[in-house]
Amino acid sequence: MALAGAVVLVADDPDAVRRAWRSLPDGIDLVILTPAAARALESGPATGGALRPLTAVMPS
Repeated sequence: MALAGAVVLVADDPDAVRRAWRSLPDGIDLVILTPAAARALESGPATGGALRPLTAVMPS
């Protein structure tokens, strides 16, 4: 995936999801989330009000 310019971050629990979100490098335009990761971002402060990046949630 790296050859295509994709960055893969693994997060095993809600806190790790929020840490990964906050650590996204500049220039990331799209994040594809698992349903569990999306729930983790809804349930706690993660984005600090940031409007970037565009997100998509994979179907369950």
